[in-house]
Amino acid sequence: MIAMKASEIASVIQGTLHGEDVTVTQAAVINSQDATPGSLFLAIKGDRVDGHDFVPDARLHGAVLTLATKSVEGPHIVVADVVLALGKLAQHVRSNLLNLTVIGITGSQGKTTTKELLLAILSAAAPTVAPHGNFNNEIGAPLSLLQCTESTKYCIVEMGARHKGDIAHLCSIAQPNIGLVLKVGTAHLGEFGSIEAIAQTKSELISSLSPEAIGILGTYDSFTPQMAALHKGKNLTFGEGPECDIRATDIEVREGRAHFDLVTPEGRSAVGLRIVGLHQVANALAVASVATVLGFSLDQIASGLSTAESQAKWRMEINELPSLVLINDAYNASPEAMEAAMQTLVLFAQERGGESWAFLGKMHELGESSDADHAGIGTLASELGIDHLVCVGAPQYGAKIAVGSATTVHLCADKAAALVVATHINPGDVALVKASRSEKLEELADAISEQWMTRVRESEEKA
Repeated sequence: MIAMKASEIASVIQGTLHGEDVTVTQAAVINSQDATPGSLFLAIKGDRVDGHDFVPDARLHGAVLTLATKSVEGPHIVVADVVLALGKLAQHVRSNLLNLTVIGITGSQGKTTTKELLLAILSAAAPTVAPHGNFNNEIGAPLSLLQCTESTKYCIVEMGARHKGDIAHLCSIAQPNIGLVLKVGTAHLGEFGSIEAIAQTKSELISSLSPEAIGILGTYDSFTPQMAALHKGKNLTFGEGPECDIRATDIEVREGRAHFDLVTPEGRSAVGLRIVGLHQVANALAVASVATVLGFSLDQIASGLSTAESQAKWRMEINELPSLVLINDAYNASPEAMEAAMQTLVLFAQERGGESWAFLGKMHELGESSDADHAGIGTLASELGIDHLVCVGAPQYGAKIAVGSATTVHLCADKAAALVVATHINPGDVALVKASRSEKLEELADAISEQWMTRVRESEEKA
């Protein structure tokens, strides 16, 4: 964060300063244990915890100033709403960093992976800030901006949405120079009611861009390319069609990882991704588009994409166990994400010659189409030739699989029952574990891994 006196912060956010006019030199934090000497602590009251209770701990860790809605220990600024005040402060800091380039990213899938790939390329060239974890809302986006200093060249801001207007609000704070829309899908369909409403919300990023800013649009759905009409400035497209400004050609998959030729206005260069899944091609092209706009050479982009690795937890994590590949993709789920994960599962199984196991938990926030969407994924599993479909607390997956299908359906009431089914996994097999975040299927993935390693040890002892 840029250095600011408490009195200046109070003026910006229209709050009342109590105590010493200290100087904030470090970024804002919402967790007291993340505070460092010189930082700003945000006392946010949530559903389960109240940040005001942790002010003493934040001060112990070095926080010099607190934003609060009531009087607390030490220097503090009282405001009516800490989250709104945070947004005002971030907007002020952003406006004063004239050399900062902000890249806003939204889409139904791929935001986090795209962020990480882009961070790998940009940070190799200049100081770059990107959100920690899933910081993509009215708290996370401003916190990312407040990490920026006068030396920061690039700031990546993820923009998620739960309601219409959310992304427009984040854009008013972040003022992106580049707006990237990946894809419109059915994630959060239950909240928005229709995919058209989702598309309209995602389009707020493009319609909020200034004429000098650049829009970058994926071509993996019918809605995103149409957003070009909402922006008066320059737009680029990415995808696999010959009409795309940035495209991939000659795509093939080896050991679950995509290899392709990247084609840009500068020319053509080979890329071999280290992250898993054919669907990662789209995310890589999105990153290549941003980097191209920023003036990176084709060689820099191709090399960066070919060496970057994902650090995201429980997102297509490949666990290479003895004679077993376990894919832990338990962070989130939507019909589109399920399809991509199962395609990756099949590719791995085909290459290794073993059977494929899909341990699938519930997909949340799908609204009235939930049962049909689950049944559709089950049908797709059968069509893809997945050998074992393990429905973990989600019998809907097996509702429409035809009798006599080559796919064996296992209906499990819970994770414990699924773990019993996992005892039938054989050497050479490949297993996928995936569900919405709240299902906590990473616990099942860990249990399957532990169970398998126990079997390996017991087998070695007998040998």
